[in-house]
Amino acid sequence: MNFDVLIVGGGAAGMSCALVIGSAMSKPFAEGKTAGIILHQKTSHLQSALFNNVLGLEPGTTGNSILKRGKEQLQHLYPEVALIEKEKVKEITALAAGGFQVVTNKNSYTATTVVVAVGYEASLRINGLEKYIIPHKKAKTSKNRLQLKNEDHLVAPGLYVAGSLAGWRSQYAIACGSGAAVATDVLTQWNNGEHVKVHDKLV
Repeated sequence: MNFDVLIVGGGAAGMSCALVIGSAMSKPFAEGKTAGIILHQKTSHLQSALFNNVLGLEPGTTGNSILKRGKEQLQHLYPEVALIEKEKVKEITALAAGGFQVVTNKNSYTATTVVVAVGYEASLRINGLEKYIIPHKKAKTSKNRLQLKNEDHLVAPGLYVAGSLAGWRSQYAIACGSGAAVATDVLTQWNNGEHVKVHDKLV
């Protein structure tokens, strides 16, 4: 399947990115665009998270419940975003004609733009990203965390990184903001460089 944007990772950054992009799919500049997210969530730090210090979340909210509710929210509000579950990305390769091929353990996809929003562990194993990997600049050296070298989330033309893998600290609110920031950059590209923000408002 071909996508205009394909998000890799279903944690805080990836889900936030997908929600903001999904909220803009009805805009004129997104007409005919396709978006998807590969929801490999098993290694997300949200699996064991508990939130008492996040604005807008009820104290005691668990990360596991956010993973579940986030997927339901995306499916219910923005079904235009394709959910790809139970697949793990093995390789991301730039294509000579532009765009990328994303290979999972089950399928292969092409995308004009790819957003990588997986964890920052040293066990990161996605072929094609090796040349961008550097030590994480905002994590303890002893933790051996990684990030992708980027400039304001942009790794290479058409290739973005979001969340802790972008060099941000592993904090839920920061990861969400990072994913949302990347989404607005993608939408701005779709809008011919005209800056995009997507807000819902009370009538």
